[in-house]
Order: sequence, then C-alpha cells, then structure tokens
Amino acid sequence: VQLQASGGGLVQPGGSLRLSCAASGSAFSIVHMGWYRQAPGAQRELVAQILTDGSAYYVDSLKGRFTISRDMSKSTVYLQMDSLKPEDTAVYYCNAVNPVSGMGYWGKGTQVTVSS
Repeated sequence: VQLQASGGGLVQPGGSLRLSCAASGSAFSIVHMGWYRQAPGAQRELVAQILTDGSAYYVDSLKGRFTISRDMSKSTVYLQMDSLKPEDTAVYYCNAVNPVSGMGYWGKGTQVTVSS
C-alpha cells in the first residue's frame, strides 16, 4: 500500500482544513486507516483511526473538532479538522495497518500550521 497525503497548509485559528490520503493498490478495503501527527520536538501521536468496518476512534482531546472518514470508491481517507488551534500545528501523517498481517504503511507527511 502506498499512501499520498495532501491538503495541509497555513490556516488561522478557528479555521478548517481537510486532509486527504489516497491509497494505491487493491488492499484499501482490508486495512485500517489512521492519521497521526508530530509537532516539533514531540513524538508522533495518533489523531484518529477508522477501521475496515467504518468504526472511528479519536484521541479524546480532539473529539468534536476532527472527523475521519473514508471513501472506498476512491481509496481515500479524509481528516476534517475544524476549530483549529495553534497547538494543532504539526506534520500530519497517514497510516495504514493490515489487521491480519500486522503490516503497517506510512505516507509522507503534510504540514499543517495554525497561526494568525
């Protein structure tokens, strides 16, 4: 599985962005998809994950502001980010995990900067 993330950019506090991650290959339907982020000087952390059955999980602190979704027909996963805060500034990475084999895949990150 190859992953290509896009949609990052500079946004003012309170604004919104939608990240996209397009997956190549035929395995999209059998992998869990997730978004992680890594702020400068910090460890990479899970933001949200969506399973093959459509179940979605979020870091508690982000519930209500971020929404993960996936479009099977486009092999794409999205992260809608609303009410953005400066502390959301980070490089956001797309991740895929095959729950059977345990194999994980990473895409190149996309920078999100929240600043006035």
